[in-house]
Amino acid sequence: MKIIYKSIILAALLSISFVKGGASDFISIDGYYKNFFVVYHQPEYGIAGISIDNPEKGAVNNRIRLDFSREITSWLNIKAAYSPALRIQDNSLFYSDPLLAEINSLSYRAVDFDSRLYPCEDDTVASFAVFHNLDRFYCGIKASDFDLYIGRQAIAWGSARVINPTDVLVPYRFEELDTEERIGVDAVRIRIPLGMLSEFDAGAVLGEDFEFDSSAAFSRVKFYAMKADISAVLIGFRDNILAGFDLATSWKGAGLWLESAYVWADALEEGSNENEDNNYMRTSLGCDYSFGDRTYGFIEYSYNQAGTVNSDDYMNLLTETAYTEGSVYLLGEHYLIPGLSYQITPLMIYNGQLLANLNDPSAYFYSMVEYNFADNIYLSAGAFVGIGEKPELITQPVISARLNSEFGTYPDIYFTSFNIYF
Repeated sequence: MKIIYKSIILAALLSISFVKGGASDFISIDGYYKNFFVVYHQPEYGIAGISIDNPEKGAVNNRIRLDFSREITSWLNIKAAYSPALRIQDNSLFYSDPLLAEINSLSYRAVDFDSRLYPCEDDTVASFAVFHNLDRFYCGIKASDFDLYIGRQAIAWGSARVINPTDVLVPYRFEELDTEERIGVDAVRIRIPLGMLSEFDAGAVLGEDFEFDSSAAFSRVKFYAMKADISAVLIGFRDNILAGFDLATSWKGAGLWLESAYVWADALEEGSNENEDNNYMRTSLGCDYSFGDRTYGFIEYSYNQAGTVNSDDYMNLLTETAYTEGSVYLLGEHYLIPGLSYQITPLMIYNGQLLANLNDPSAYFYSMVEYNFADNIYLSAGAFVGIGEKPELITQPVISARLNSEFGTYPDIYFTSFNIYF
C-alpha cells in the first residue's frame, strides 16, 4: 500500500507541470532559503552540592522550500510544497529532543516518504544528514456552495497568540524557530459559507496507514455576532474527543480573545473504561494593543489542567494521554505570557516574549532582533533563556533526575537566521 501511494505522489508531481489548463492556465512557483545556526546550552545538574555542566551542542540547518501552484481550470487548482534540508549538528540531536515533552509533527500523515534522504534510515548518523519533506500536495475544488480540499494541507485553529487549546493536530512549541508555515497533514476538508463572515468547516485527517486510532475528524462552525468572531469545534482524534470554543473581539482599540477546549481521553477507544482523571481542560485568555505606530504588546494567561502544580510529578506526566496524543507539552497548570514588538527603524524590529510558569516559579524568555537589509532578505539573531531552579541528579536508590522547575530544565538556545525569499 505504501509503495503504491508513494508512486502515485511521484507520478502526480511529475505530471503537474505538463497538465494544460482549461479556462485558466496559470503557474506560480515561489519559495525561500533559510539558514539557522543554533547553539544549545543544557542546564547544569546538581549532585551532592556539585554542579555538573553539560557541553554546548551546535546545529546548522540549511533549508529550501519550493511552493508550486497550478490553476487547472477556474474551479480546480493544485498546490504542492517540497522542502529539502541539509543539517550539520551534534550527533545526539539526530536522536533526541533537548526538551522534555516532544510533539511528533509528522504523525497525521497516512503514508509518507522517509524523512531522511542521507544516510538512509537504517544507518547511523555521524554529524551530517539530508532530510526532505513533501509538506503540501492537494487539490482545491471551488463550487458555488462549497470549497473542497483533498490531500496534504495545513489545518489549524485558534485566536490565542501563544497557546492554542483547540489546536491539537500539529501545534508549534513556544521555542520553535521557524513557524512561518504550518506542517501539512493528510486530509479531506470541506468549507461551506453560511453568510457574511460565517462558515461550516468539516473534514477527516488521516493518520499512519489510515488506521482509525491514529486519525482524526472534525467539524467546526464559525460566525460573527455582537461584534465578535465566535467558533465552536468538535474533534475526534486518536480515540479522544475534544470540544472547543473560541471568541475574538475588540474593545476600545484592544483585541480580546478567549479560547478553551475540554478533552475526554480515550472516549472512542473500544472496550475502554473511561477514567475521568485523564480528562482535561485548557484555556487561553488575553488581550493585545498597539501603542502607536511602532509598539505592539499583548498578554495572555493560559490554564492547563493536564499539568500539575508539583514539579516532582513532571516526569510522570509524559506518559499521560494529553502528552502522548493531545500535543500538550507544558507541564504546569498556570502560565502568564507577556509579549512586545517594537519597530526600532523601518527595517529593524525587536520581538520579546516571556513564558512564565506561575507554579514553580520559572520562565522561558525569548528575545530576537530582525533586520531587513535588502529586498526579500532578512537577518535575525536571538535567544531563548531558561530561568528557574536547575534540576538535580539523585543517586539513591537508583540514578534519576529530579526536576525542581519546568523552565530551569530547558536549555538556553542561541540562534541566528538568514532568510531569502524568491
